[in-house]
Amino acid sequence: MADASNRIAPRGLELWQAGYDTVAVRPGDGAALEAAGWDGKMAMDSQSLAADPYVVLSALAVDSAHLKLGTSVTNPYTRHPAVTAAAMVSLQALSRGRAVLGIGRGDSSLAYLGRAPLSVEAFERCLSALQSYLRGEAVPFEALDWSGAGAPSLETIELGRAPEAAQLRWIPEDLPKVPLDVAATGPRVIAAAARRAERVTLGVGAAPERVAWAVDIARKARADSSIGAQVIVMPHPDPERARRFAAGLTASLARFSTLNGRTVGPASPAEFEVFENLRAHYDMNQHGRAPEGVLTADFVDRFAVVGTPDHCVDRLARLVELGITRFVICGPLGWTDPAEEQISRDLLTAEVLPALRKTVAP
Repeated sequence: MADASNRIAPRGLELWQAGYDTVAVRPGDGAALEAAGWDGKMAMDSQSLAADPYVVLSALAVDSAHLKLGTSVTNPYTRHPAVTAAAMVSLQALSRGRAVLGIGRGDSSLAYLGRAPLSVEAFERCLSALQSYLRGEAVPFEALDWSGAGAPSLETIELGRAPEAAQLRWIPEDLPKVPLDVAATGPRVIAAAARRAERVTLGVGAAPERVAWAVDIARKARADSSIGAQVIVMPHPDPERARRFAAGLTASLARFSTLNGRTVGPASPAEFEVFENLRAHYDMNQHGRAPEGVLTADFVDRFAVVGTPDHCVDRLARLVELGITRFVICGPLGWTDPAEEQISRDLLTAEVLPALRKTVAP
């Protein structure tokens, strides 16, 4: 495996499995994830594409002892921030302090309701409100622009005295606060995440110059930011098969760099062309599938981590050197060749994860 002689990493490197749970989990899944070497498990919050994340995470909580549990990711539109905070604090109590609230501006969950992601300004206001809810503080109604589903203002009904703020009044005093983890790609969201949240999880791919660019933005916003990265990792003896397994996830993650009408982050001319074509041709009706003829082998090789286990460990260790302390790993989904993807899945847990821990051990 990769040479560990000159590797230095922060204490407590966390390895999370990304979430794509189309059905509720089965008994034993939480313990199995721990046994496979995962520190945490994310659950996708996209009502049209995946099972409810709080059902999934609650099942994993009672079925595990140490596994951290998070949403990957929820948003402030389909669930009011007060509702999200209540669900997460409930999970925190159930799991005895293992919950992490992962949130973003919204993607497929909003798209399947005919909505675009929240503006950065509105999103940052929601992050601020969420932190107050999670601390048990009162949030005035006017702090958030929330119209609900056509519900009129409370002022339209007669009450002797009406509430003026929302607050989780039932949080146990000895319960640790749920950390907020923001999924971020563009520079404004990265900076807002660093200002408002305990954790920032970058979605810029695995090319070192793109990760370094994003880490620099977060550090300038707050020097002590805890920075993670969502990365696609497909180990396999045959690099071409690994690229094929990674294509759909590469397309879905890479297009976040183009959502606002321009490509963000460092990119070569060839990569810039791929980013631009993704924006023009990505089909949300086939979310998670690569549009035909858009991705190139070079693009997949740099944006994702594909190849032999040794190669994957070297790529990930380089990102740790840039300041990444946490990986949310998107592995094989079984969508192309289930038997061959199982080989990749086994290599990921049996070789890549333990070798990465050893390589970057402090």
